[in-house]
Amino acid sequence: MKTLVALLAAALVAGCESLSYYSQAIGGHFQLLAAARPIDSWLADPATPADLKTHLETAQRIREFATQDLHLPDNASYTSYADVGRRYAVWNVFAAPQFSVEPKPECFPFTGCVAYRGFFSEQEASRYAEKLRKEGYDVYVGGVLAYSTLGWFDDPLLSTFIRYPEAQVARLVFHELAHQLVYAKNDTTFNESFAVAVEDEGVRRWLASQHRTAELEAFRAGQERKRDFYARVKETRERLKTIYASHLPREAMLEQKRGEFERLRAAFPGVVPAEPNNAFLVSVALYTELVPAFERLLAASGGSLDRFYARARDLAQEGRAQRDAVLARAN
Repeated sequence: MKTLVALLAAALVAGCESLSYYSQAIGGHFQLLAAARPIDSWLADPATPADLKTHLETAQRIREFATQDLHLPDNASYTSYADVGRRYAVWNVFAAPQFSVEPKPECFPFTGCVAYRGFFSEQEASRYAEKLRKEGYDVYVGGVLAYSTLGWFDDPLLSTFIRYPEAQVARLVFHELAHQLVYAKNDTTFNESFAVAVEDEGVRRWLASQHRTAELEAFRAGQERKRDFYARVKETRERLKTIYASHLPREAMLEQKRGEFERLRAAFPGVVPAEPNNAFLVSVALYTELVPAFERLLAASGGSLDRFYARARDLAQEGRAQRDAVLARAN
């Protein structure tokens, strides 16, 4: 509660717009927590649908595996369940200048600056996105199935993903718990890439522990397809960086920008949105750019998750320049 009071105080100092934003964030999160009940309560309730009980029992086993085998935080997170009555938990708004592939930072008390702003209301997210577009930013709005409060609260399982395939439920739980384990202030790419590396390794170990060879192979094949896409996005970002730094006339730069996005969309139809832009590239890069570096750190740790986590914690405590230098060598 002290944290919430501090957030509201910061909002009041910052002005009406900030007050509105923090109010929806705090209110949205507490509505979600109010809807949560312990998994055992849902399982004991005769009104709980049978298929939901099956998924919750699987989630319990995944949560136990996260602690015992992956050595992720042992707390009450993901031991309760909430039906939020909507498709996504939150909607994240990413923005980047028209001629830049660097994100517009959004800064908050305690967590520092991140590369997006999250909303519990799709309407509020759309309203903020439109405001940024009018200011000249490229904007991308993405729905998010789950989020982490970094251990400040006991995050519940959500209806937004509980009925997803088992590997996807495991992926989300491992990812969000990883955020509680390691967090570098003001470095979204570090935080998200670390969590993705943990989720990938966690899902591989989970499926292997269940002796589900076919699903494990399918997961690996899916990861390879994703890597191809991520590599193409990275190449597009690098080419756009060069274009944006070229001091070409505005129209010539816009034409080259359009060409890059048309080629990306043609290469990955159905994956890339109809009108991709710099903000879309940002939304992908934040979660993928440093994953290869973290995978190499894990390999250098001999596959020991404890040593890997310790190295990641050390990096999170270092300055941004030192951290980037280490990860660049690992990449």
